[in-house]
Amino acid sequence: MRIAVDASRAALLERTGTERYSLELIRALAEIDRSNEYRLYFNLAPEAGLLRANPMFMARTVPLPRLWSQLRLAVELIRDRPDVLFVPAHVLPLVHPRRSVVTIHDLGFRYIPAAHRATSRLYLDISTRWACRRATRLIAVSHFTANDLRRTYNVPEERVRVVYEGVCARFRPQRDSAALTSLRQRYGLGASPYVLAVGTLQPRKNLSALLRAFRLLLDDSSEPCRLALAGRAGWCHGLIEAEVARLGLTSAVSLLDYVPDDDLPALYSGALAYVQPSLYEGFGLTVLEALACGAPVVASSSSSLPEVVGRAGLLVDPHNPSEIAAVLRRLLTDSSLRAELAAVGPERAAEFSWERCARSTLAVIEEAAACSVAA
Repeated sequence: MRIAVDASRAALLERTGTERYSLELIRALAEIDRSNEYRLYFNLAPEAGLLRANPMFMARTVPLPRLWSQLRLAVELIRDRPDVLFVPAHVLPLVHPRRSVVTIHDLGFRYIPAAHRATSRLYLDISTRWACRRATRLIAVSHFTANDLRRTYNVPEERVRVVYEGVCARFRPQRDSAALTSLRQRYGLGASPYVLAVGTLQPRKNLSALLRAFRLLLDDSSEPCRLALAGRAGWCHGLIEAEVARLGLTSAVSLLDYVPDDDLPALYSGALAYVQPSLYEGFGLTVLEALACGAPVVASSSSSLPEVVGRAGLLVDPHNPSEIAAVLRRLLTDSSLRAELAAVGPERAAEFSWERCARSTLAVIEEAAACSVAA
């Protein structure tokens, strides 16, 4: 079978959730599949060594600055005539093979419209609606997202498969005190305990509620503590910076910008707690990474996050800063609770792997390829 893959997101150097998903899934497919022929289409040349060697995987870089999926990728698909197309993130070309599989990560643009630009909402809605209508099979990264697809776009249940994301082996507890101290120094975190959040600075991450909770924590505690926000600036990030100033947290909050992959395991491992107060997440990959590194996790009780955390973390109402502050206060003062969560986190994360994700994804691709006609 000849499988075409939209690998455009995998080549980006500063990867967030969908980019990491694309890269790690392609790598895992290269590990497990020596039978099928893969053609990976990039719009940027991948860095040397990005992909694992597999003679059945061939990469092609076909650059185009705009409308790459609809124009450049479509032309390549017409020429190469693959048996099935796999798109790891949302956008199915208008011209595509009769059989296709598309991963839908979330529908946050529908349920939290204020957290997205109007143009982005329109594009995501049109592209997702098209994928839901024309893809042979859809992969949802959580049962929550699968339910959203059925409810919002009336996708028949038989066309949706739930395949969880994975976590890389490098995400594990880091115990080297010298390395942890060095990381603190490089990021200006000092010696105080720090609460960590990782993700693009944008409204749906609900960082304003976290900042208000952290203000309450500092007002009600004599213990020193710092809040570290790791992630590149996104849409409306200026509102977050203004909130830091308004709450008088300038000296207590560290804006770390984008943190390279190599530094993340130590950053997670050294945290007093990892907090994900998002209003909406399709999966929550950073939560899984934090669990794998033994960081005590505090996550929103909304969307897909309870599905990922299970019983390995503490769930909070993302709209209630007082509740978030109370949970953080418990972690700051209760070493036995921190130790308990640090122990169960890696056990929970071990239930997710990119190999398992790849095997399940390949099964969906094979299922789509076997269909007599596209749905």
